[in-house]
Amino acid sequence: MSPDPHHRIHHTETLSEIAVDYTPSACDHHPPTGEIRVAYDDRGGARWRSLRRFRHGTFSARIRCPSGNTSGLNFNLYLSSLEGDKSQDEIDFEFLGKDRTIVQTNYYVSGLGNHEEHHDLGFDASEDFHEYVIKWTEREIEWLIDARMVRRVERRDGEDFPEKPMFLYSSVWDASYIDEGRWTGVYDGSDAPYVCTYRDVRVPVWTAVTDDEAGEEVVVAS
Repeated sequence: MSPDPHHRIHHTETLSEIAVDYTPSACDHHPPTGEIRVAYDDRGGARWRSLRRFRHGTFSARIRCPSGNTSGLNFNLYLSSLEGDKSQDEIDFEFLGKDRTIVQTNYYVSGLGNHEEHHDLGFDASEDFHEYVIKWTEREIEWLIDARMVRRVERRDGEDFPEKPMFLYSSVWDASYIDEGRWTGVYDGSDAPYVCTYRDVRVPVWTAVTDDEAGEEVVVAS
């Protein structure tokens, strides 16, 4: 018997398969343990995603961010209806390489964001694994770190809200060109390779949708 519909969107399972959108040599997935490692070096970085989209649910991973001088880099865990689509819906955790003691949360509706908030972590995200969770329903989004809710957004009547089915994504990339380096810092590169490690990646059990249900074809965009 399946769980009550009110609760079942938050039932999760281990993400067993991934797709790598670019630079597969920089992404190592070990299915027996579920560990994923993404490296950034002279090859550039890599981006992985779930094979399926989901409409609402709970998404989580234990992440240890890259160490060393990570200025300029962006490492993340996020949902997106399709990366590279200018009208995407998206919900983000983003680590900004210039300061690994903070994380940025944000969300987009039909390509429009500008909902950024920064949160003090109370630790250096490269020193150990910590759990990052996104809970997304028709009416609200919650971001949690180590079981502590750091942000909650409720949908207001008449307000646009993320509703397109979304993949779970993660990547490591050089974002130092954005805002002349003010966002993530200026890339240094002296401690490459920079490796971001993911464990216990979990996705919803009941809310996956087919490409036909999502209403669009999956096209990989870098």
